Amino acid sequence: MSHIFRTNLKWTGNQGSGTVGYQAYSRDHVISIEGHPDIPGSSAPQFRGDPSRYNPEDLLVASLSACHMLWYLHLCSATKIVVTEYTDQAEGIMKLEAGGSGRFTSVTLHPCVTITADSDESRAIELHREAHRLCFIANSVNFPVAHKPEITKS
Repeated sequence: MSHIFRTNLKWTGNQGSGTVGYQAYSRDHVISIEGHPDIPGSSAPQFRGDPSRYNPEDLLVASLSACHMLWYLHLCSATKIVVTEYTDQAEGIMKLEAGGSGRFTSVTLHPCVTITADSDESRAIELHREAHRLCFIANSVNFPVAHKPEITKS
């Protein structure tokens, strides 16, 4: 089975002279997906972007974090581990190359999960490995995605 995901992108950064020079245009754009609020985008501030807008690098790291969380919550619900809180402070490392290109070399997820007192803590930790194995986004990238979970009982 295949699923198709469609997005629309519109560059909004023409400041009157298009791309006549590297500093002549804004990196601003809008990402639209039918039925959803628009996402204001730009490049990362390190690349002349607007720091108040989302950039592709942040969105990639956030996608990995969200995909892992969604699989993890599913697996916990299926195995009677009751999660009452979940946060993650994900971190991606991108290496720049001499010619100006770059690539992510790793992303590390730091999920902090609170489970009920009667939930199995060791199983809750194991399920992070299974969530990683199942994550659509992690399966689609060419760099390692690590997870360093912290489990707390309520």
